[in-house]
Amino acid sequence: MLLAIDVGNSQTVVGLFDDDNLVTTWRIASDITRTADELQIKMNEFFELRESNFSDVDTIIIASVVPHLTTAWEQLARTVESARTLVVGPGIKTGITLGISHPHEAGADRIANAVGAEYLYGAPVIVADFGTATNLDVVTKERSYKGGVISPGVETSAEALFAKAARLSSVDLEAPARALGTSSIAAIQSGLIFGEAAKVDGLVERIFDELGYEATVVATGGLVHLVAPYCKRVDVVNETLTLEGLRIIAQRNTERS
Repeated sequence: MLLAIDVGNSQTVVGLFDDDNLVTTWRIASDITRTADELQIKMNEFFELRESNFSDVDTIIIASVVPHLTTAWEQLARTVESARTLVVGPGIKTGITLGISHPHEAGADRIANAVGAEYLYGAPVIVADFGTATNLDVVTKERSYKGGVISPGVETSAEALFAKAARLSSVDLEAPARALGTSSIAAIQSGLIFGEAAKVDGLVERIFDELGYEATVVATGGLVHLVAPYCKRVDVVNETLTLEGLRIIAQRNTERS
């Protein structure tokens, strides 16, 4: 079995695969104070709920944007003596070329998204990942990862707005009935949700112009359900794309040559 671990800034998503099938996922907060021992307790609890054992895992792959937690997860992985551990980063085989100026700067989650999208939907493809940041990642016709866009996510934008604007109170993150808000709450919701969707659509159009051709747009991420339904340029939603990308990377690094 394969354990895929996607460590994000806000949440860590863990996926358990049996061959190519994602059998379950778990989410925990990306708490940088967690130790490997604490993570092991949490994972043992998850596996006990499935009436299975952590030791049943034969491959563990980690994509992390939180260095402290990368170390903790690696320490945990080493306790599973029968498992091979892979960490997405320099030197790992992805199956796509990195056509960017500084490959070592590319976030592991962004690489996993690009690999998963290219494998599942072909190239060219653009991934819109809605999380703490809203990222766009581009794979060209030539199967080259060309980077993309990093911008504040919808929750991040909301937190900044409420912190800086004294007269604005926090609201539920949900789409209002229409873009033209007739109350402060509706106006804020319109700006956050419809504004985020318009931002992504506009950036996708700019990328199309720069590429000289259009591409399939795949949406993913923890907040994808909030924004993707209002994006005109999103073609498909895949909430587990990052985990699928990690599965594919793991396969490409464990196949016999």
